[in-house]
Amino acid sequence: MIGRLRGIIIEKQPPELVLDVHGVGYELSAPMSTFFNLPAVNEEVMLFTHMVVREDAQLLYAFATERERLLFRSLLKVNGVGAKLALTILSGSDVDTFARSVQEGDTASLTRLPGVGKKTAERLIVEMRDRLKEVSSAMGIDTIVSEMPMTTAGAKSEAIEALVALGYKPNEADKMIRSFDSEGMTTEQIIRQALQRN
Repeated sequence: MIGRLRGIIIEKQPPELVLDVHGVGYELSAPMSTFFNLPAVNEEVMLFTHMVVREDAQLLYAFATERERLLFRSLLKVNGVGAKLALTILSGSDVDTFARSVQEGDTASLTRLPGVGKKTAERLIVEMRDRLKEVSSAMGIDTIVSEMPMTTAGAKSEAIEALVALGYKPNEADKMIRSFDSEGMTTEQIIRQALQRN
């Protein structure tokens, strides 16, 4: 299994990125919580990874911190939660906010995440309470945000694509971004604002 990668970011298109590790380009999927902390293209980064092997594909997921990866792995053990939904949950909620929602039995905040209905939210609360102790005790590794400048129109377009990839419908993603003034913002900042307002 591949547990960690250190390399140069050569492509960034949320939620996908390509990492050059000694001449090998690894395609990775990452939650928005990780994307917010990525350095710019052509800069080095170290990411924790989780590999999923299927009959038709071998997929790598990347995380800025060990806590995010632990939560992702714990979510995969929940009945009915696959890698895509786990990534969406991490994109719409940081580890501490998710843990608080589960501990407080707050189904309303969980159902605001795309793909999480009432039954899934209730299942998350029941099955994740004990598992969260391990995640909460783990130490995370933070990185400094360094973002490349981009025109607002290009950033909006990329943000909509990223939200659609996370499970939102195109018209929902567009509406989320139109709900605030994103002038001068980077793609990551627009996505962060949209998810916080949802």
